[in-house]
Amino acid sequence: MLLLLPLTSAFLLVSWAGAGRIIGGRVARPHSRGYMAYLSIGSKSGTSICGGFLIRPYAVLSAAHCVAGKTGVNITVTLGAHNIKKEELSQQKFHIGRWVIHPNYSGDTLANDIMLLKLKPKAKLTKQVQCVPLPRHNEHIKKGTRCKVAGWGWTSTTRDKTSVLMEADLKVQSEDICEKSFKKSYLHESMICCGDEDGKKSTSRGDSGGPLVCNGKAHGIVSYGHNNRIFPKVFTRVSYFEPWIRKELRKFALQDLPDSPSSY
Repeated sequence: MLLLLPLTSAFLLVSWAGAGRIIGGRVARPHSRGYMAYLSIGSKSGTSICGGFLIRPYAVLSAAHCVAGKTGVNITVTLGAHNIKKEELSQQKFHIGRWVIHPNYSGDTLANDIMLLKLKPKAKLTKQVQCVPLPRHNEHIKKGTRCKVAGWGWTSTTRDKTSVLMEADLKVQSEDICEKSFKKSYLHESMICCGDEDGKKSTSRGDSGGPLVCNGKAHGIVSYGHNNRIFPKVFTRVSYFEPWIRKELRKFALQDLPDSPSSY
């Protein structure tokens, strides 16, 4: 589900922006994850896909690496989808005019891999389109917690694809596992180490930007992994960035005030 991008490191990280599906997962119950967003990203280099998730009627969170470094970018966000290849009545589509990448995002290490997109007009909340709660600032989840991921990315390492939303359960792992696997690129304060130690379930290319949902909250954002194995995976830790998210949401809200010079 994640798009894997080669990074300039000795062990080759892969960001999951741009193609794919959940590996070893199952078909999600249609519209059971109303917060899921499908991002179609066009640029001069072609079209890629990512995941995202609705946190306010006017805002979607995703991964910065989905768009960073690309030129001529245009983004379409689809909410309320199960089969992304069909024109379902539940679907709401938005052409994105504004998005914000974290100012300290690094394309080399994938530090601060987080992006906020503004929806205009706002999404209409329905049974099929819902916001997902976020954790409090620096709220952590314990090792061993079972979380859920979902997306429209690859369903195998051989690029098998599906048009319907897939989901899988993954377990929060010890920080030591990712520190050993990714060395200095893994930052425990702002990242979460997660995965299936049996190596059967994982996020994959095209899943980038989707949420890691633990105890009903979106604690993580699909970020990166190695390009030659599916365990472990690294997720952006949402709770670490909660103050930045709150600040940017306030800016979005101010832009919609009457006579605001920054509105569009």
